[in-house]
Amino acid sequence: MRVEELLAAARAGLQRLGPAEAAAAQAAGGLLVDIRYAALRERDGAIPGALVVERNELEWRLDPLCDHRAPEATGHDLQVVVICNEGYASSLAAVSLRQLGLHRATDLVGGFQAWRSAGLPVLDPVRPVRL
Repeated sequence: MRVEELLAAARAGLQRLGPAEAAAAQAAGGLLVDIRYAALRERDGAIPGALVVERNELEWRLDPLCDHRAPEATGHDLQVVVICNEGYASSLAAVSLRQLGLHRATDLVGGFQAWRSAGLPVLDPVRPVRL
């Protein structure tokens, strides 16, 4: 299987959200989860109220039954919208969360870049202090 086929299969099982729909989900109590790595957040900024969990920690932080879960991981019925930079890795990550029982997990079409392009709120980038 090629990665394109894997991605298509993942997306076939998701009801992916556009930027306005993701914002509405957040307003209704859904959890936006930003899985971008630090350099992208430092370059482009972040979505207000989104939980930042880099991809390599996602399952441990979002599984409601895990000892290492984030406080926001309140149950399997939580609506989770995974956000990567452009909407590719987030599709695969959302499927992984669904496999953990988070049956409402999905992702943002176009990722953070689509959110920003839609004119939705973005926090200014935070530049790390270099010593």
